[in-house]
Amino acid sequence: MNINPFDILKNAQKIQEQMTVFQEKLGGITVTGSAGGGMVEIDLNGRIEMLSIRIAAELINPQEGEMLEDLIIAAFTNAMEKVREAINREMGTLAGGMQIPGINPGFPSSGFSGNS
Repeated sequence: MNINPFDILKNAQKIQEQMTVFQEKLGGITVTGSAGGGMVEIDLNGRIEMLSIRIAAELINPQEGEMLEDLIIAAFTNAMEKVREAINREMGTLAGGMQIPGINPGFPSSGFSGNS
């Protein structure tokens, strides 16, 4: 069995292009999760980035509501960054420290994209 290294590179480039398109599609997906009969709602995109959070006024002091929503988003974003770092560290260990172009095992590093 002869393996042509140029075919491997061509396939790697094609996979990289497909991953880029896939990542763009993930950013366009938006879902809303809710709890308490809609008293708390969170919007995430397909990259699992929190876009916004809404907490019903009757659950919190109205003067602190927006700040609480922002703090929750910031905490979630911080946790996601730590997950990305851990995933990338583990994948680096599996790949023997090799960096494979176009293959990003973690999530794109952006975080909070907006608020309520």
